[in-house]
Amino acid sequence: MNACPFPLLTSPVPFAARENDPLTETTVKENVLVDRKFISIVEEDVLIPGGRPSKRFCLRHSGAAGMVALGDDNTILLERQWRHPLRRAFWEIPAGKLDPGEEEIMCAQRELVEECGVSAERWTRLGELNNAIGYSSERIVVFLAEGLIWGEQQLDEGEHLEVVRVKLDEALEMCADGRITDVKTIVALFWLERHLAKRAAK
Repeated sequence: MNACPFPLLTSPVPFAARENDPLTETTVKENVLVDRKFISIVEEDVLIPGGRPSKRFCLRHSGAAGMVALGDDNTILLERQWRHPLRRAFWEIPAGKLDPGEEEIMCAQRELVEECGVSAERWTRLGELNNAIGYSSERIVVFLAEGLIWGEQQLDEGEHLEVVRVKLDEALEMCADGRITDVKTIVALFWLERHLAKRAAK
C-alpha cells in the first residue's frame, strides 16, 4: 500500500489565511459590471501563483447578520421565504443585510424586530460564516437571542414571509433530512447545539 503523500496537521490546526501566502492571487485590474445598494458584480484581471494571468468574477456583498431566537420552551423561530434564484420557498432563521456602517449585533437586533416583532434580553455571538466563498465576499455573523419579548412585526414594504415556532430537536432533524437546506440556518443550528451542550456541561 502506498503511503499517503499529504501532511498530517496536529491539533490545533491553524487558520487557513496566512501572511505572504504562496497561494495569493493579485488583482491588476477590475471592472464593475453591476453596482447596486447591497451587492456589486466585479470582473477582475488577476495574476495567479507563477505569474500567469487569469480572470475572476466576484459578487461583493455588504455583509449580514443572522439570529437563532430561542424560546424558554426550547423552540426556535423559523421563517418561510421565497428565494427567486431557486424558484421556491425555504425554511430559514431570521437574517438581514447590514446597513452602511452598521455593527452586526445592531443589525441582528433590528432585523429580529422587523421580521418577527421580537426583541431579546440576552444576545450571544455564535460565529461567523462565509457562505459562498467561490464567488462572493458575503459574510454572515450569527447570534443567539434569548429572553424573547413578543411584539408586532414591522416588515418592510414589499417584504413577505411566514414566521413559525419549531422545537429545536425538530429543526435539527429538518437539517439532517433535507427540509432545511439553507446554509446559514444549518450552520447556526449546529453552533447552537454545541453551545447548549457546553453550557449544560458547566
